[in-house]
Amino acid sequence: MKITAAITAVEAWVPKDVLTNQDLEKMIDTTDAWITERTGIKERHILKGPYGPSEIAVNAINQLLKNENLDPLEIDLVIFATTTPDMVFPATANVVTDRIGAKNAWGFDLQAACSGFIYALTVGAQFIETGFCKKVIVVGADKMSSIIDYEDRNTCIIFGDGGGAVLLEPNTEGYGVLDSILHSDGAGREFLHMKAGGSAKPASEETVKAKEHFVYQEGKTVFKFAVTNMAEVAARIMEKNHLTADDVAWLVPHQANKRIIDATAQRMGLDENKVMLNIQKYGNTTSGTIPLCLWEWKDRLKKGDNLILASFGGGFTWGAVYVKWAI
Repeated sequence: MKITAAITAVEAWVPKDVLTNQDLEKMIDTTDAWITERTGIKERHILKGPYGPSEIAVNAINQLLKNENLDPLEIDLVIFATTTPDMVFPATANVVTDRIGAKNAWGFDLQAACSGFIYALTVGAQFIETGFCKKVIVVGADKMSSIIDYEDRNTCIIFGDGGGAVLLEPNTEGYGVLDSILHSDGAGREFLHMKAGGSAKPASEETVKAKEHFVYQEGKTVFKFAVTNMAEVAARIMEKNHLTADDVAWLVPHQANKRIIDATAQRMGLDENKVMLNIQKYGNTTSGTIPLCLWEWKDRLKKGDNLILASFGGGFTWGAVYVKWAI
């Protein structure tokens, strides 16, 4: 009997502070209309204070455990997808296991930029399918405000803070993570990256003055690659699994830009009423966007729904995951 990894619970959390387009109008040369037309974003949440994405994860996971009446000691593994870890080391996953009381769990971080959550979901599913783990928590969360230059209107309008977590458990009824197509192309690194802060270019007075610890993006190039690759991989996973547009209940897209999302849905032949869209409220939370969507739509999802999760991120990374909803 084939074991699959089913999503049996989902929860998310965003900080209370909100940065609106009107707020940005006072900070940089932009307008609400300009931002909305180009991105679809109206506001984003900001995590203020000495906190990293572990704060987001802990809030989400603790609520998930409460909802499921689950003892944290039952958790076997925590995989944390993030681009903005609390520290270079230890892994933020290890911080989270300690803070939630998951003393029997091990964990690690996974970095694939905006594709982090679908990469981590695919990795987590392997531990369930092999029988190595019974309960795996996959987290996607980022504090993008920590690496954004709020004087750069090309990037500061896009990103927000937030994220969510899912619980993976074994399933023998054919529900869960059924297929994945994942890609990466390191040649794309020059178009979307952070120049300094890694071991190749450690922090120095010069790098700080040059603002090299912020997101650098060549927007037009990234947009072109994202539209093509995210749309193609979403369509390809449908074809591989013999799914028509009628078979797909929801597209769960990474929330980077509404125009990219629209192009993906069109390539898949989906009506817009089958597309999860909350970019207007949260902006691009990088690894956090897909779990935030699953959380917001969980009451509208039905057991057996076919979901296509699709993403594109810096590096470049991209991919799609086929999930049959189990709850």
